[in-house]
Amino acid sequence: MGSNPAPFSDIGKGAKDLLNKDYDFGHKFTLSVPSSTGLGLLATGLKKDEIFIGDINSVYKSGNTTVDVKVDTYSNVSTKVTMVDILPSTKAALSFRVPDHKSGKLDLQYLHPHAAIDSSIGLNPSPLLELSATIGSKELVLGGEVGFDTASASFIKYTAGIGLNKPDFSAALLLADKGQALKASYIHAVDPFTSVAAEMTHRFSTYQNSFTIGSSHLVDPLTLVKTRLSDGGKFAVQFQREWRPKSLVTVSAEYDSKAINSAPKMGLAIALKP
Repeated sequence: MGSNPAPFSDIGKGAKDLLNKDYDFGHKFTLSVPSSTGLGLLATGLKKDEIFIGDINSVYKSGNTTVDVKVDTYSNVSTKVTMVDILPSTKAALSFRVPDHKSGKLDLQYLHPHAAIDSSIGLNPSPLLELSATIGSKELVLGGEVGFDTASASFIKYTAGIGLNKPDFSAALLLADKGQALKASYIHAVDPFTSVAAEMTHRFSTYQNSFTIGSSHLVDPLTLVKTRLSDGGKFAVQFQREWRPKSLVTVSAEYDSKAINSAPKMGLAIALKP
């Protein structure tokens, strides 16, 4: 991306990923089969409690066009066609799901050296409109997003935020939930192997504060250990091991100190890439 500002959805992403990414408390299996011909396959299965969800995803790339087709266990067929650089610095994506004839959506993205704009419009008689934009640079970015439901003629969301990115830390401040919540996040690379992150939310209507803190430590080039603690008394730990190139096994556990009669949550995820 060079010196371009990040899209609005990436503000605070570093801290969010450290605190939430790959914490799966179920049984998940992923098989990815790449191909030199441009056609790749991805099969995913997830069992949580007594519910099993699975899908098969095929991705075909040719030049600046990518076609992504996914079939899930409920016989829904989702298709997404992405085209890059139709015009300079642009990306367009058309997506729809069968048999839902109202699921069509068109996404457009434009990247400028000092701005990033993302827009989305539903392809139905009463579409949902979404727009986000940021200005600035790779280090300092300011932006906002809005969502408008034409069916009810009302705004479903509006958010504003600012992000600061340095080589060893990133900080973000968001006014979210239609101005009802202030969210602050911070991630700091203590050294090349260890990072810490924190996220705090203040709700103006209830004067309620909540926070989550976490850490990530690279034990060796193939092993990652993460921890997470929230103000609600929940403590989680994650162990991830790359047991062969690009193939991961992840074990997650979470203990709720306020639910002493409940067993800790456990999760196992295996990702294979031949």
